[in-house]
Amino acid sequence: MKHGKKYVDSAKAVDYNKLYESAEALDLVCKNAKAKFDETIEAHIRLGVDSRHADQQVRGAVVLPNGTGKSVRVLVFCKEDKYEAAQAAGADYVGGLDMVDKITKENWMDFDVVVASPDMMGVVGRLGKVLGPRGLMPNPKAGTVTPDVAKAVQEAKAGKIEYRLDKTNIIHCPIGKASFGAEKLEENFSTLMEAIVKAKPAAAKGTYLKSCTVASTMGPGVPVATNKYGV
Repeated sequence: MKHGKKYVDSAKAVDYNKLYESAEALDLVCKNAKAKFDETIEAHIRLGVDSRHADQQVRGAVVLPNGTGKSVRVLVFCKEDKYEAAQAAGADYVGGLDMVDKITKENWMDFDVVVASPDMMGVVGRLGKVLGPRGLMPNPKAGTVTPDVAKAVQEAKAGKIEYRLDKTNIIHCPIGKASFGAEKLEENFSTLMEAIVKAKPAAAKGTYLKSCTVASTMGPGVPVATNKYGV
């Protein structure tokens, strides 16, 4: 893959034989974020588990202390008696069957997070083939299936992110924008890492945190030392 001049220059600043402490790694990532837009900073964490086994799944959600820097559009499925609370909490769209019809008939997808009360999952289940592949299906582990839809909306708006393993046993998560600076990104990164460590499955054997890299949208990855998290 051919990279541009900015990327090549940035890559020269990274010592790939070194594991950087997270604060130093994030400082370097911010300096290497040279695009004309505010680049998203992501963490890529390889875990020593096998996602093919149900007892080794790692999935959950965590509220980043400094948010993600992205405005999130939230769709809520709930009964009418909760509409007002959901809207007051900041939900962009609230509904039931009407929203299912809008998505299925109009191919409408102008939302980033879907929250549902448990009594609406029968209705939301009809959207499995549409929401599932996009990672938008509400899930109790992620806190997006809950009786308290207002709280879930507030958390989503405050910078709650979901983490889950992909097929190669890696978690990919945004931890903020380059404009946050290393200090705020470090707080977000530590919060995410602590949540992933806490979610370690009992069936996981050997080294849990295999490797970690942080990178900006257009910049090279920087390897991060994970030994301080103790797994």
